[in-house]
Amino acid sequence: MCVFTAVGVSKRLIYPTFAPHIYKLEFMERNEVLKQVNQVFIDVLDNESIVLNDETTANDIEEWDSLTHIHLVVAVEKHFAIVFTSKEIQSWSNVGKMIDSIMAKKA
Repeated sequence: MCVFTAVGVSKRLIYPTFAPHIYKLEFMERNEVLKQVNQVFIDVLDNESIVLNDETTANDIEEWDSLTHIHLVVAVEKHFAIVFTSKEIQSWSNVGKMIDSIMAKKA
């Protein structure tokens, strides 16, 4: 296990045995999580012009409908190697709330 320190914060990288080329950080800064979530949205919605912020909602992105919402949730879960509960998903009113859930699971 490697430990890196940046700005006084210890970050440990964990390399899963099932996919050694993929790593996850036990601790991530919010901006990094937002950047990665943004890339997931770009990939799933196939729209390079998407730029998310904490206040972004489905109403702000034309391609984001109820079906793609499911695809986005699954893609985010896979990307961060986490699983959301139905209650968590239903509580999200914007991207910021999704990131709050990711941060809580990665803490």
